[in-house]
Amino acid sequence: MIGPRIKELRLERGISQAELAKNIGVSQKAIDYWEREVNEPKATYIIALCDFFLVSADYLLGRSEL
Repeated sequence: MIGPRIKELRLERGISQAELAKNIGVSQKAIDYWEREVNEPKATYIIALCDFFLVSADYLLGRSEL
């Protein structure tokens, strides 16, 4: 569930994978893998994503709605 949420939030902000990657300190490839659910982000990056998008970890992980 985290991949589609990351992509949804990124597109709502109108930013590219590269821009998101730069803001949270990962490669663009990492964002691509997360969005396609090839890999999942480590806890430290989940926190960074939550801080960047101003959402809860529960929302990002698909455990709640906004």
